[in-house]
Amino acid sequence: MKTILITGASSGIGEATARHFQANGWNVIATMRDPSKGDALAALDNVAVVRLDVTDAASIPAAVSAGIDRFGKIDVLLNNAGYGAYGALEAFTMDRIRRQFDTNVIGLLEVTKAVLPHMRQNRSGTIINISSIGGQITFPLGTLYHGTKFAVEGLSEALHFELEPLGIRVRIVEPGMIRTNFGGSSFDFAMDESLSDYAPTAEAMGRLFGKLASNPSTPETVAEVIWNAAHETSDRLRFRAGADAERLLDERKSLGDPSFIEGIKKLMRE
Repeated sequence: MKTILITGASSGIGEATARHFQANGWNVIATMRDPSKGDALAALDNVAVVRLDVTDAASIPAAVSAGIDRFGKIDVLLNNAGYGAYGALEAFTMDRIRRQFDTNVIGLLEVTKAVLPHMRQNRSGTIINISSIGGQITFPLGTLYHGTKFAVEGLSEALHFELEPLGIRVRIVEPGMIRTNFGGSSFDFAMDESLSDYAPTAEAMGRLFGKLASNPSTPETVAEVIWNAAHETSDRLRFRAGADAERLLDERKSLGDPSFIEGIKKLMRE
């Protein structure tokens, strides 16, 4: 029986993936900052709920060790924990800027580093990193979030080359708009009333996000893509999740910078 370790498994994509893999006969190490939020998962067979906060360095090796002690091996690592910071760059303190990168990038790297010796010893394993359409395209006021997701894309592609000779695969999953709490506890919006110059852009972005989020995919849709990525035997790197992800990423690739950027500006004006 194979085992997956998931970060950010208390809700949304992480929880849906934990349930999907468990239902299909896998062991699941469901990690989260507050294990009390994982009681429903812990009640399932072959699921271990373990505390792991990607911004708490000491919790990472402890969680990895606990998972290996319970199930003997980690076959797949899903780096899912993260959140989105949006707003004018000037409105963010440096502490909030660092928190965004510590969670979405540094935390991902620390968890990966903690699991790699185990996978390298076994000469097998798959690392799946949750990126976003926001790792290939950007929207105004997303300097921090897009910066982290572009970083996830780059580091994942480099690791793809680095780890393949060791029998370790790397996958990137790029969801579009998903029906999760991304707009709630997983969203950090910064706006300073004194920065009124940015108000028109913020209003336009609100309208644009309303259009983009009119028909979001479910977390279960992403979980199915993650399942496919975990079982892919070729050297395929990127996996899109959601009809909007397919459409927007195709447009980004085919139109080029000037046309695509003008298209975003047009949507913001409408």
